[in-house]
Parts: sequence; C-alpha cells; structure tokens
Amino acid sequence: MTRIGSVTPTHWYNLAADFPEPLPPALHPGTGQPLKPEDLEPLFPAALIAQEVSTERFIEIPEAVREVYAKWRPSPLIRADRLERALGTAARIFYKYEGVSPAGSHKPNTAIAQAWYNAQEGTRRLTTETGAGQWGASLALACSLFDMTCEVWQVRASYEAKPYRRYQMEVYGSTCHSSPSELTEAGRAILASDPQTTGSLGMAISEAVEVAATTEGVHYALGSVLNHVMLHQTVIGQEAVAQLQAAGVEAPDIVFGCAGGGSNLAGLTFPIIGRNLTEGTASRVVACEPTACPTITQGEYRYDYGDVAGLTPMLKMHTLGADFVPPAIHAGGLRYHGMSPMVSHAVELGLMEAVAVTQEDAFAAGITFARAEGIIPAPESTHAVAAALAHARDAADGEVILIGLSGNGVLDLPAYEAYL
Repeated sequence: MTRIGSVTPTHWYNLAADFPEPLPPALHPGTGQPLKPEDLEPLFPAALIAQEVSTERFIEIPEAVREVYAKWRPSPLIRADRLERALGTAARIFYKYEGVSPAGSHKPNTAIAQAWYNAQEGTRRLTTETGAGQWGASLALACSLFDMTCEVWQVRASYEAKPYRRYQMEVYGSTCHSSPSELTEAGRAILASDPQTTGSLGMAISEAVEVAATTEGVHYALGSVLNHVMLHQTVIGQEAVAQLQAAGVEAPDIVFGCAGGGSNLAGLTFPIIGRNLTEGTASRVVACEPTACPTITQGEYRYDYGDVAGLTPMLKMHTLGADFVPPAIHAGGLRYHGMSPMVSHAVELGLMEAVAVTQEDAFAAGITFARAEGIIPAPESTHAVAAALAHARDAADGEVILIGLSGNGVLDLPAYEAYL
C-alpha cells in the first residue's frame, strides 16, 4: 500500500449551492408546511440550524473544530497496490481510510462539530441514536472533549451483538440504552406492540428526539441524513481530491461509497460531484447499499418521517417507510429506512447511481481486502468494497477507482466469523 499526503480543509463544502435544481424543503410534522428555522430550535443550536438551510458553497470550519480534526486528519488516501495484484486488475485502486479516527470511523467529523456548536450555546447534554455504535461512540468522544455527556439509544440488535461499542461510549463518560426501551413513551408503545422487535434506527430516533424535545437544556444530535451532517463530512472528499491530484490523478473515474443514511457517502462524493457540476469532470459515483435495506434501489422517493413515532420533520427522500424494520444484518449502520434528502436528490438528478450488495458478497470482499491490504473494513464499508471489486475485475487499463473505507472492523470481528 502507498500512502499519499495532503492538508486538512479550512471550509466544509455545501453541494446545495451547486445542485441544478433546489433541494425540496423539509415539512413540519404537524402542519405539513415547509419547516421554519425556529421549528428546529428545541432540538438544535442556532449555528447548526443555519447550516441545515444554507445554500452557501463554503462554510468555514471553526478553529476549535479544526484543532481536534488535526489529531487524525488528513486521513490517509492509500493506493491499494497489493489488492490490485490479488485481483489481477488493470485498474488503479485507491481507498480513503477513515478508520484512523479515535472512534475508528468517519463519524467524528460531524460529532466534533455538533458537540462544539452545542457547547457554544451552553448545552451540556445531548441525546442521540446509533445503529452499529460508531455514531454513539463518536458523539460520546466529542462530548468528552467539550465537557458534555450524551445519552444514546442503540438499536437492540446491535446493542446485543456489539457490546464493545457500548463500553466505548461509557469509557468516554456517556450512557447507552437498548432501543426500544421502557424509558420513553415511544419505546414503551413499540414494546407493547412487539416485545420481541430487533429495533430499528427509526425507533431509536423517536426515543432520543422525545427526550431532547421534552427535557430542558437537552439537545439532540443526528449522525447522518440531515444536511448539516452531510456538510461536515465533506472534509473526506475534499482531502481525497487533493490527495489524488498529488498522485497525478485529476479525477477518479468511478467512486464507491457505502450507503445507509448517507453521511460517509456524501462526505466522500459531494466534493467530487461538485467538481463534475462546476469544472466538467466526469467521475461516476455509486452508492452501495445492503440488499436487506435497499432504500435507494427499491424505496420510493417521497416525503416521509425520519422516525417511527412521527416526531421528526418530513423529508423528501428515498424511503422504505418509517415503520420498516430491516433484518438484523451485521452492518448495523446501514439499517435505516430512509436516505439523506441531499443524497436522494443527487440520485434523482442523475448525479449518482446505486447498487445493492448481499451480506455474503460484502463479507467475502471484506476478507479479500483484509488479506491484501491488512485493514479489516467495517461491515458497512465492505459493501463499497464488494461493488468496487466486482467492477475492478473488468475495468479498463489504468481506470482509477476510489473506495470510501468509512471505518475499521476491529470491534466487529464476531460478524466476520461466519464467513471465514
């Protein structure tokens, strides 16, 4: 493997500035009318609300956030030369590796920013949900750095299968509950209806939002889907573009990113899509989702709630329905019924395409990758790896493939056991 250097961006990039058509607005869950910034004040600090509705192309990253980013950013862009040889491909394969963050994934890119903006307004406690646990661990990390705590509702299937994520949150000083729980009205109602449910991100969101909305001094933080989260993650793609150029590649031919709620995918690809729109590059962008939760490839593009209880705004997105409960697949971070409105809009405008990957193909690709490159990919990332490997086997000579490796699978090793 060959690592390529770079510098960390000073601004986040906002694709909303360059969309050929405006992003459809979020709707108030009670009135059905376009959401006003003040409607979000019970949940988010003013700066994040402003970012949520912004159409500015670049938004400056606060110095305090950049100082924390510098602990691991820029993350490495690596030439996968050993993987290329293992596949016998004529393509050049690069991967942008986010597993070097303290939490082991891309999630701190937005967790640090969200915690800092909340701390600036005096908030000392946040609530959130998490699937596989990367987001919960990342927000717990961020809160510990700014003298805050968070309360996390983790999807039951992952809570039971991935105890080390919970331990990680507790080390950082936060708490984690299995969702659905008896701690909220939403959780109790869900359990009364289906006591054996494996849970879903939609259920966990309902619980976290309920507590934030009804408790003085508490705000909510979301690890994916919303516009400001997509914004914060664009440090990934901006670095990747600069790193590829340092390697003599003006633009990748094709980019593969795993797709759950959309944050890793957007972070890697939005700066690249922005270049396609403003500079005339022609990179293909492929969202790679699980066949067990095929939001883009089989979902409808319509307004839907982000949670089961209908507490969140209604978002125009690709959705399988807010009450959809996906199978308890190992890639817990991809078990969300809806897709980011910005990612969904990009798909509808033809700026991005999508494929669905089986869990078996994903883990097979993860093992191939690990044995060639030495890094064990997170189960979520293996979906992007699988789609990229399938493409690479018949790629044109010299074609440049870029893979988003959103995190490592060190705490997910039991998930690999069945595929060894």
